[in-house]
Amino acid sequence: MSPNYIRSFSEGCLRPPTVIGQFHTLFFGSIRMFFLGVLGFAVYGNEALHFSCDPDKREVNLFCYNQFRPITPQVFWALQLVIVLVPGAFFHLYAACKSIKQEDILQKSSYTGFYIFSVFLRVVLEVVAFWLQIQLFGFKVNAIYMCDVGALEKKFNITRCMVPEHFEKTIFLIAMYTFTVITVILCVAEIFEISCRRLGFLKTQ
Repeated sequence: MSPNYIRSFSEGCLRPPTVIGQFHTLFFGSIRMFFLGVLGFAVYGNEALHFSCDPDKREVNLFCYNQFRPITPQVFWALQLVIVLVPGAFFHLYAACKSIKQEDILQKSSYTGFYIFSVFLRVVLEVVAFWLQIQLFGFKVNAIYMCDVGALEKKFNITRCMVPEHFEKTIFLIAMYTFTVITVILCVAEIFEISCRRLGFLKTQ
């Protein structure tokens, strides 16, 4: 791929053809990723080390932590961010290969339809991720986790485990839910903006 294609691809990803799309890129790329990368590591970085059960033994702690966290929140949210970026990346790669200028995307129906489909696919992926997050993490992190250690052949099948910094994790969960909702609203608003431009209610850039 030539440098011109790479430049067109990067410009398309960083500067979408709509105003709301540009705001979405700013929000998604800076605020959301910064929040996850910096604060997410601070809140969840040492969770496995401080997760302790009764009896406080390494094998019990590890077994129960794996039961408590089938997937770590940082990994889940990182995968979510990457997957949500894929539809837009494919569209801008297509536009770069076809030498489509950003200002022409809203002029031709086929380009506009393809772009709207990529935005709609982002919405679908965000909604699916939102549902999966509810199934995996819920809305609240409790201070005590009751772990089933029957598979370890312990005397007692249920043991109590202490979840470190549970209140901070609850706040972080709510924040990530909020970011997902904001992103979905921005995507829907972008589709609405494109529709208004196509109908002539707004001037095309």
